[in-house]
Amino acid sequence: MSSDAPGLARLSMSLPSALFRQLDNMVEERGLPSRSQLIAELIRQALAEHEAFTRPEEMLAGTITIVYRGDRGRVRHQLAQTQADYLKEVISSQHVFLEDDQSLEVLLVQGPAALLKELCDALRKVRGVHQLQLVTTTALLPPLYEQEGESAKETA
Repeated sequence: MSSDAPGLARLSMSLPSALFRQLDNMVEERGLPSRSQLIAELIRQALAEHEAFTRPEEMLAGTITIVYRGDRGRVRHQLAQTQADYLKEVISSQHVFLEDDQSLEVLLVQGPAALLKELCDALRKVRGVHQLQLVTTTALLPPLYEQEGESAKETA
């Protein structure tokens, strides 16, 4: 790797020609200005996923997307009970009904990687859950509120 400009580094890589064509197609379909932008995005996502598995204490923010089917009342109740066990990590939840008796729920989460993985494992155990995916980022949400006396401590 060589340095191109301050804050940038150049990377040279070899790919099988079929993979290279797929990469170029993806850049074009997304309307991106360069391969570099797409590759940087893919690397950032891979690094966030890596953090979640290798550094259990690392604080992460992200989403958990759940698709489920079945007795919606029972499944929704069990999902809500599980979320209540992780009240500090689940920031918000959005639910929509899908076709064919399916539902989609998206949770906004933040917390230590180990707890987010534990939450996903607990949600997967709910009978009726068909798909579950955790997408994380190392960028965190700002504090939602200040505890009384905290701002006074900071100014002192």
